[in-house]
Amino acid sequence: MSHTTVNGTTLHYDDLGPADGLPVLLVHGHPFNRTLWAPQSAALAAAGHRVITPDLRGYGDSGVTDGRVYLSGFADDLVGLLDHLGIGRAVIGGVSMGGQIAMETQRRHASRVRGLILSDTSAPAETPDGRAFRNRLADRLLAEGMAGYADEVIDKMLASYNVTALPEVAARVLAMMRATDPRGAAAALRGRAERADYRDTLAAARCPVLVVVGADDVHTPVAEAEAIARLAPHSVLRVIEGAGHLPGAEQPERFNRVLLDFLRARFPDRDRSGLLPPDPA
Repeated sequence: MSHTTVNGTTLHYDDLGPADGLPVLLVHGHPFNRTLWAPQSAALAAAGHRVITPDLRGYGDSGVTDGRVYLSGFADDLVGLLDHLGIGRAVIGGVSMGGQIAMETQRRHASRVRGLILSDTSAPAETPDGRAFRNRLADRLLAEGMAGYADEVIDKMLASYNVTALPEVAARVLAMMRATDPRGAAAALRGRAERADYRDTLAAARCPVLVVVGADDVHTPVAEAEAIARLAPHSVLRVIEGAGHLPGAEQPERFNRVLLDFLRARFPDRDRSGLLPPDPA
């Protein structure tokens, strides 16, 4: 694990694989941390890709910002991390809120995005009811902590049958949720409630886009993924059987195969590192 200061906050991250590999930056969702991507990091690094997995501000080991953190702030943090690592362009992927942060990065910093991986996420702006719900949940987490919330939503984060069929996965996901600082979770919920509508961003994207969804996702069902795939002109859609909202954790081998096939097909060129040129002397 490494860390750096970006936009006034300490971000912790893992940077695995060869330095000259294709940079793939993977963004966790709420309320998780970078270890959510452990199965993908290992597989992609073994295939020769450079995999960067940060803890978003407010999550994992990174610093906490109270109040409200907009998705634009998270996107700027990602670009600041790429600057720190000397990476000009990367394939940027995310699950759930992380997918929305990836789309926000495309909206704000399209020149830094070589491709998108959008897992179990949604493109439209939040509804009025959704904004009210997220703000109420933020208040609750600050008042009660994460444990009760984690127990309530585990059978929606995973397909309900996987909570019992995959007890080690369920335990790992629960541990991540319970360990999240309520202040960071609340700030992200309040900012996410005000997120942009990403449909125009997707329609204008000229980079390759992989859309992935668990077949039994109840948070962002297959229909949401199909809508994203229709919008993005250079997209492919893959449905992961036997999974809910977190297919990378529930069915890592199937998910990894989809990722590797996408990267192999869309980024076959040798000059893949995306490294920034050195500063002139």
